[in-house]
Amino acid sequence: MSEQVEDDALDRQEPEKKLTAKHLRVAAMNILARREHSRKEVGDKLHKKLCPDSELLNTVLDQLVADDLLSDQRFSEAFVRWRVGKGQGPIRIRAELRERGVDGDVVLRQSEVDWFVLAQEVAHKRFGELPAVDIKQRAKRMRFLQYRGFNGEQIRAALGE
Repeated sequence: MSEQVEDDALDRQEPEKKLTAKHLRVAAMNILARREHSRKEVGDKLHKKLCPDSELLNTVLDQLVADDLLSDQRFSEAFVRWRVGKGQGPIRIRAELRERGVDGDVVLRQSEVDWFVLAQEVAHKRFGELPAVDIKQRAKRMRFLQYRGFNGEQIRAALGE
């Protein structure tokens, strides 16, 4: 008799919900409601959590782009502003944009950031106004600015050469 009860319980369970384009669109819009994301980021999040069907996913992403709800250009502009505010240089920003599936070269060229001034501000904030007293301190400052994503010319200018 207990087997009959279990079979009846299984029959009454709801069938699995089929994932539709509408469900994916709502999930994508929930992701985009928090902050701008690149197409690759949204696609990766949805693919990993909800949708192994890449054809349906690409259709939904294409529609979001057509509706101007998803924009790599808007994402990259916001990302550059955010990273510049954190004192990061163009090399690091470009690399992080590539990781997110966006070509950062165009946005970085269009940005009105003076990378030499930014490198100098970052160096002064971290190490103060006084110049390095020896080679060891100078090397430490150079490594720091290099890690932050500034090129050699920007670093030398920031350190007063």
